[in-house]
Amino acid sequence: MSSIPETIRVVIPLAVRRRNGRPRILPPADIEAASDGQTPDPRLLRAIARAWDWRRRLDRGEAATLKDIADAEGVTVPFISRFLRLAYLSPEVLQRLLIHRHPCALSLDRLAATALVSWIEQPDMVFDE
Repeated sequence: MSSIPETIRVVIPLAVRRRNGRPRILPPADIEAASDGQTPDPRLLRAIARAWDWRRRLDRGEAATLKDIADAEGVTVPFISRFLRLAYLSPEVLQRLLIHRHPCALSLDRLAATALVSWIEQPDMVFDE
């Protein structure tokens, strides 16, 4: 019987730099951002960065439960649960938001809920096109 991988690894070439103590997501230098002059809300970018940080903590075993993360962050478990979904957005949505800097047509709460939809449907829901 052939073994099928149980996980999918998505690699997005981003750099995270701290500015004034806060993480800032930077696209690769060879990628052009959206040319219409609009950029995504910085709160959205921070929320995605936090979600990926929480996901990595769980994956590495640095946190065993969402409660561990909530206690460390000083927020509630439902808050962590809701926004952790941002780490599970489709690769295409993440690439367009983070690398190409296309603006999102949804609120942060609705974007987090969109992560529950199939990857194929997400881009049409997230971007005004």
